[in-house]
Amino acid sequence: MSNATIDSAIFAELQDTAGADFVKELLQTFFEEAPVMLRELREALEAGNAEAFRRAAHSLKSNSLTFGALALAAIARDLELDGLGGAPKADALVALQGEYERAAAALEALSRG
Repeated sequence: MSNATIDSAIFAELQDTAGADFVKELLQTFFEEAPVMLRELREALEAGNAEAFRRAAHSLKSNSLTFGALALAAIARDLELDGLGGAPKADALVALQGEYERAAAALEALSRG
């Protein structure tokens, strides 16, 4: 696990507070919902739907922060704040997808350990 991918202190605090079994349930939900949010971001970008884009980015940011996926949350935050304006979003969505895959792998490993 890379410290840049998951903040181990945040993850440990979540486990201490909520319990390891409940965190596994939360992670399962995250693993199911995050790909949907990523798809919603792509679809909102293609449709030019700024509100749907902002909402999906916000949800992904918030969920990522819960588990200590700070790099993932930072990319999602930037997308949320920039909306559909500013820099090309297709490249940012590719970066977001890659960071999600790294975070998901790290979180999966943490939940087993």
